Amino acid sequence: MKTYVAGHRGLAGGAIVSKLKAREIETITRTRAELDLSCQAAVREFMQREKPDRVILAAGKVGGIMANDRYPAEFIYENLIIQANVIHEAYRAGVRKLLFLGSSCIYPKLAEQPMREDALLTGPLEETNEPYAVAKIAGIKLCESYNRQYGTDYRSVMPTNLYGPGDNFHPENSHVLPALIRRFAEAVRDCLDEVVVWGSGTPKREFLYVGDMAEACLFVLGLDKDVYDRETNPMLSHINVGTGADVTIRELAETVARVTGFAGKITFDATRPDGPPRKLLDVSRLAGLGWAASVGLEDGIRHTYEWFLSEGTGRLRSA
Repeated sequence: MKTYVAGHRGLAGGAIVSKLKAREIETITRTRAELDLSCQAAVREFMQREKPDRVILAAGKVGGIMANDRYPAEFIYENLIIQANVIHEAYRAGVRKLLFLGSSCIYPKLAEQPMREDALLTGPLEETNEPYAVAKIAGIKLCESYNRQYGTDYRSVMPTNLYGPGDNFHPENSHVLPALIRRFAEAVRDCLDEVVVWGSGTPKREFLYVGDMAEACLFVLGLDKDVYDRETNPMLSHINVGTGADVTIRELAETVARVTGFAGKITFDATRPDGPPRKLLDVSRLAGLGWAASVGLEDGIRHTYEWFLSEGTGRLRSA
């Protein structure tokens, strides 16, 4: 069973590759230099030559609030074109099974909490990441459309906020949790007595350890088609992947401080954007299929911080 993982150098893709190799599953990967996923001709040639049995699409442009706000055109264009090329050329090469990784930002800004799969397209999106969310919604609908027209078995999972070893800790382009880990690590290193956190600290967010996410992806991909089809429907086929629990950004910052050993003051800058007030996924569909997350938030943060430290001080200098 030859599996191609697009985006193997990213947080999600890297964790999935590790799980596949641990299961001794033949895995194909290509770096961006080896295969430009934004070039349809290159993707077509690759798919026709390699003929993978399965494709896991974890590639795309990702980033936090600042990056999404600064580069909206790049976020919608790059994600749309990568998804279209990989999904279409997988179909042309005869790939019958594909897993597309989306994001919890596909749901409306003020969706009822926790957010169920059927909340999709029921209201306006969060403004700061609307271009990215629109691209991910298009990915879901691409998979559903190919299934309806061509009888493929293309599935979609919507993970909540991911974190873990291999994350992006860039001071401007990272998501909230790795950004906090870096900020508190720098404060401990530099003996600072205060850390400033963006926003009011009141929004609530859900976080999923990347190893759990990878396990969930392979679980969903491995479900019998009749089981998957029974639990979804052709026009609402995606499955939420999360923990079913959330914390405030204040609680998250306090947990990171505790793990890193920071004993100073935590200040919240309410002039900075908060994003949606809450983003919690309803994971009852996945739970009903027999899967649940196993790594708690503090343990996951500790694993991530230990990995961050093991990479050396170079990561603290790379801005």
